[in-house]
Amino acid sequence: MGNKKFDFFVGTCVIESEQMCFDVAGRLKEIFAKYDDQINFTYKGSFDKANRSSIDSFRGLGMEKGLQILGKVKKELGLPVITDFHLPTQADEVASVVDTLQIPAFLCRQTDMILAGAEACQKYGGQLKVKKGQFLSPEETKNIVTKAEEFLPKDRILLTERGTSFGYNNLIVDMASFQIMKSFGVRAIHDATHCVQRPGGLGTATGGKREQILTLARAAVAAGADGIFMEVHPDPDKSKSDAATSLPLDRAEEIIDALMKIHNAVKE
Repeated sequence: MGNKKFDFFVGTCVIESEQMCFDVAGRLKEIFAKYDDQINFTYKGSFDKANRSSIDSFRGLGMEKGLQILGKVKKELGLPVITDFHLPTQADEVASVVDTLQIPAFLCRQTDMILAGAEACQKYGGQLKVKKGQFLSPEETKNIVTKAEEFLPKDRILLTERGTSFGYNNLIVDMASFQIMKSFGVRAIHDATHCVQRPGGLGTATGGKREQILTLARAAVAAGADGIFMEVHPDPDKSKSDAATSLPLDRAEEIIDALMKIHNAVKE
């Protein structure tokens, strides 16, 4: 997995249905096909959103059904897949299905989560992607890498920038963070959609600034990010999770094209 291709982790925020998963994954596979020699594309879908603002919010289809759907996407479409896990006890079962385990930002300092995820990735040949918490400086992520290294080589550890808390309901992306996190010998990914969130900004739901996604993503690629994580939806305003910051699926191709132009220019 230690190649030089640019990483894209793209899909819906939460798995809403099997049909939607296949529709979105199939369309993304078509878009990324022209970049096959330049990009590693991994399809993303969450079986559970365990940190919703409201107790009444839709969380997902659950681990059993969610993993079943992701397994089918992987087998039938030939795509690697990524999903979040929320408890150390989930790591082994999740890693037996997906190619990349993701630790949510709020759990990035939980030693048991990191060790369980890294050990499961070692067992099944996967990679561990950890989102930098909104409360952490990029320098502090070195401790995450040190913990994950108990089981994994650095080329199978990814750190993700998703913004840092800046007052109430606002996040700021420090573009220097990519260089800092990469200095620890791991890949640094930009979370293009979560970094424009306004956490709890709608009271019982998270708001966001969708219009800023491409601006910040361009800056992140220019700053040396090794990849992009972003969430798309056929009809974002009807998304059951993170509606304010999901990108329209029909804009995915133009955004990917724009980011690859910058990546190739920086690389050269």
